[in-house]
Amino acid sequence: MAKLRKAIAYRKLERPYTRKSKYDKKQYVRGVPHIKLVRFEHGDKKREYECHIMLLSKDSLQIRQEALESMRMTANRVFEKFVGKNQFFYRLRVYPFHILRENPLAAGAGADRMSTGMQKPFGKPIGVAAQVHTGKILADAFVGKANEDKAKLALSKSSKKLPGGWRVVSEAWKGKVI
Repeated sequence: MAKLRKAIAYRKLERPYTRKSKYDKKQYVRGVPHIKLVRFEHGDKKREYECHIMLLSKDSLQIRQEALESMRMTANRVFEKFVGKNQFFYRLRVYPFHILRENPLAAGAGADRMSTGMQKPFGKPIGVAAQVHTGKILADAFVGKANEDKAKLALSKSSKKLPGGWRVVSEAWKGKVI
């Protein structure tokens, strides 16, 4: 099974879907990999809540779909364990649109006959990532006043699965989820 490259290789923001060529059929990414995120929302959306807790980005970076899925599972596990299944609403607010590409180069005997080197270095799609800018809300949660600390704990634990720096911010909220 192929291993993922380190996330640092894809952390820097880059311009998506671009390739300039004098031939039209080489100016776009051919295939989009399947998105591994299972769900974007958890909990009860119809209840009324008193607290809105957000996870804000401190840096501009790209987050791969594997990290987003890991973050989502961690937050959901903490919410269900400490808050209760129907006492919260959790939402992931980014979608991984950006296609990550890799130009694999062969090494060893016969490598000169297998790869084209830097002749066509655009690369093949290997995954997708979400581009997040400074101050963007990555995820948010709505809970009652009694569970505010537990929601902050869930978002801070889930932020450990992500690259870069994150901030958990809380605000008063009255009513249903928008």
